[in-house]
Amino acid sequence: MYESITITGPTASGKTGKAVALAKALGGEIISADSRQVYIGMDLGTGKDLDEYDGIPYHLIDIAPAGEKYNLHRYVRDFRKAYDDIISRDRLPIICGGTGMYLETALSGVVLPEVERDETLRRSLQGLSLDQLTEILKNYKNLHNTTDIDTCQRAIRAIEIQEYYASHPEAAAEADKSRSKKINSLIVAVDIPREERRRRITERLDARINAGMIEEVKRLLESGISPEDLIYYGLEYKYLTLHAIGKLSYEEMRHDLEIAIHQFAKRQMTWFRGMERRGFTLNWLPYDLPDNDFVSAVLKLFTA
Repeated sequence: MYESITITGPTASGKTGKAVALAKALGGEIISADSRQVYIGMDLGTGKDLDEYDGIPYHLIDIAPAGEKYNLHRYVRDFRKAYDDIISRDRLPIICGGTGMYLETALSGVVLPEVERDETLRRSLQGLSLDQLTEILKNYKNLHNTTDIDTCQRAIRAIEIQEYYASHPEAAAEADKSRSKKINSLIVAVDIPREERRRRITERLDARINAGMIEEVKRLLESGISPEDLIYYGLEYKYLTLHAIGKLSYEEMRHDLEIAIHQFAKRQMTWFRGMERRGFTLNWLPYDLPDNDFVSAVLKLFTA
């Protein structure tokens, strides 16, 4: 039998509400699989919507200060701790999120070694373009994960990790998914038509701007976080920061950010299809199923 349930899907598909409905029905606790909701104070831009949890316990949200660079190694470690804790209390882990790299790595059961900064390597890579860094990274691995090459900072970190693995084969073996034991989780993906997804993304973006997302970014900057560190987080924090420091007008920010979120959703769908090719079974359920019907459908899958 399955020991947990995973709810995933593209941004704006309504997966959090579905996960909460499941947790209420089955006595579950939610483990977030979102790479940016870990940061304290980054609320509107990451779409935490904490009120939506309605008392359901959640994990791996608000666990790192904004400005830090939380990483996959820390996520896998923190995920395993939360997962085992929930299981030990005879509760049901419900994993919910759309960061494909975090989600797939956690479900794969991979143990990742900590990779320290290599200042010598970093200095040798400084000044290279993103295209040049991407070509270097291709020499190490196939680029399934496009988030590795979103920015020069991320690409340099990815090269740093791969160079560490090249010189530490025992660490590479430890991180080899083919040798790991997958978590036995029922994976349910929320299926939403492309045009409906685009409509919801646009509506949600405007709602969050009206709710104070620009002001949130300004508060983070005023707290001492550098613009570069906020831009590193991408999407909302990249474009809102560029607007806040005067490099983009409001109209440019709004236009460019909406396009970037739509592109991000497409990349998420590409990742999910890749997970299926890599041996994960994703059970797709319609986004507009009423909560009761969604819970019933998941229960049928869970007990089949």
